[in-house]
Amino acid sequence: MAMAGLTLVGAACAAGPDAPRILPSPVTLRPYAVGHIIDTKTGEPVSFPEWMVSASMQDVIYLGEEHRNAAHIQAAVRVLEGLLNRDRQPVLALEMFGWDGQVGLSRYLSREDTPREQFLKDAHWNDNWGGAFSDYEPLIAFARSGTLDVAALNPPRALVRQVATQGLSRALHIPEMGQWGMWNQSYVDDPAYRAVIVQQVRLCHGGLSDDAYQRMYEASMFRDEGMAKTITDTLRFISGQHNRRAGPVVSYTGGGHIQYQLPIPKRVMRRQQGMGRQMTVYLSSYDPDRPSEVSELINEGIADYVWLTPVGPQGLPRRCR
Repeated sequence: MAMAGLTLVGAACAAGPDAPRILPSPVTLRPYAVGHIIDTKTGEPVSFPEWMVSASMQDVIYLGEEHRNAAHIQAAVRVLEGLLNRDRQPVLALEMFGWDGQVGLSRYLSREDTPREQFLKDAHWNDNWGGAFSDYEPLIAFARSGTLDVAALNPPRALVRQVATQGLSRALHIPEMGQWGMWNQSYVDDPAYRAVIVQQVRLCHGGLSDDAYQRMYEASMFRDEGMAKTITDTLRFISGQHNRRAGPVVSYTGGGHIQYQLPIPKRVMRRQQGMGRQMTVYLSSYDPDRPSEVSELINEGIADYVWLTPVGPQGLPRRCR
């Protein structure tokens, strides 16, 4: 399972920025329903075919999930199918795999004779994520059936743990950081990002020391910068193919990693020097008895789109307030 205390910017911890966007009064908006993909700029739902026209022209599509929600995994598969139907060749980038598992992941995608258990061992599944692989298996199965490339998005869990326990400045001196190319990265301490993440850390994990909060914040920044590096490297790979069908990157992470464009999307755009087209989609369980929660996500501009799905078997996520 993802590291305790380091998934603290996930969907369940969403808390709004200080200056939310103002939309028309909710009474002017259409009623919400499962399946709606809502444009947060207008507060209006768009049809999936209409949305796919825009999605297919992006360089990166960020899908932010509630972990282990089957409806969100199904939504991701639907996006991949839609891109293939529009003559694109997406690359799926998954938070659930660490860089040290890329070789095993790629081998499993290309060789039908690789046993499942051997794949999980070679991909370091238990080391980097853990839990039931069956939760996310539909994404890998779809990639195998469509011969799609899959990028392991996350820095190895051991590196993240070092940052969480030692702090970023000390952890960057360990040899493994150089092995994975993290010595010479620019770790931008964005004030807007810090404000959101630190607020959520304190709301979700009360009673810790200031030093603990700082290390948890730095671990979050390290992960987001590492995942932004993976996406940027993948964009460079796609560009080098000189193939009009290649792309986009479909990034699949917890919703907290895309919120308000700050964690990964803004870091990718900085690395791309502002060049490129990207779209954020916040996947959210919808309870008809609690429509105000959807209004909050829309008014806060949590993402470019909010996609309403059925509530998963685990129920609605706990939101730290």
